[in-house]
Amino acid sequence: MIMHRRIFLAASAAVAAVPAVARAETGWTPRASMPWPTQEIYCAALDGLITVAGGLVRSASGGLHINDRTGIYDVAADRWTEGPRLPQPRHHPMLAAAAGRVWAFGGYDRRDGGEWTAMTDIWAIDRGVWAQVGQMPERLCETVGLSLDDRVHLVTGRSPKGEKNGQWNDQGDVATHLVFDAAANRWDKARPAPMARNSAAGAVLDGKLYVAGGRTVEGGGTGRLDRYDPTTDRWDTLAPIPVSSATGKQVGGGLAMAEAGGRLVAFGGEWFEGRGGGVFAETCLYDPARDAWSAGPPMRTPRHGLAAAGVNGMVYAIGGGEVASGGKASGIVEALSL
Repeated sequence: MIMHRRIFLAASAAVAAVPAVARAETGWTPRASMPWPTQEIYCAALDGLITVAGGLVRSASGGLHINDRTGIYDVAADRWTEGPRLPQPRHHPMLAAAAGRVWAFGGYDRRDGGEWTAMTDIWAIDRGVWAQVGQMPERLCETVGLSLDDRVHLVTGRSPKGEKNGQWNDQGDVATHLVFDAAANRWDKARPAPMARNSAAGAVLDGKLYVAGGRTVEGGGTGRLDRYDPTTDRWDTLAPIPVSSATGKQVGGGLAMAEAGGRLVAFGGEWFEGRGGGVFAETCLYDPARDAWSAGPPMRTPRHGLAAAGVNGMVYAIGGGEVASGGKASGIVEALSL
């Protein structure tokens, strides 16, 4: 979910609101903030609790600090508590809930080769602590993690292009589709995604997996929307996310998405231009019956590299970066009801 972050910190976003066309009746509302700021995170929702772990913040010295902290948000109480520390600091660890547990897959750590060392550890929260439960069959980061029928699908992302594994440029975009059977602790492969990209977002709707947006290392953001049917092992390409009317840029990289009310809700993300860029304020709503997107209420606090969860018809936007690249991590939490 980071592009060129080792090279520069972009200027803060100056993103105008989306025109008021076909918006939901209610807008984003504030919720209790995380106890600490962080970006480049994912989350898992289980039994009314949303778990966030790891991430990146910029340290006082100007470098990137990799978190090992876990936050647990009680949706009904609107309250955060601190959970168990990760066994090792990680940014971009993919979190998912399956078979009654919260799991964490891979992510990046700091090793001798650099702070973008792709890891393969699989951890799960067991009796209040993160426990090591195995290894991924290959290195896959900045992926989309989707849970369905106690299986976790990891789709697209970035993997090392060769033997080097430590710097951001050591990774390349992939269309990989791994499937983890959480009950059996077993890995399989499914049909690869139609397009290799990283930093996409995903959601499950009516038993199918949707992967939206993302970007390529060479080409920037893509609004592509692909749908996977696990019963037929088939991908279909649907209507893309619209280009931002405020910036003229394609919404795609570092966005988040969740399902609510039978629709997909995609929001946030970042764009780059030269050594600058910005963060998208748009919220885009997808209606599968019409294969069409419409504009939802713009985010109160535009962010990228944020976590998203849909719980009881409410969409939660958690943490993330308020400016393009790694300059300003946030702990803000906002919710949208459709």
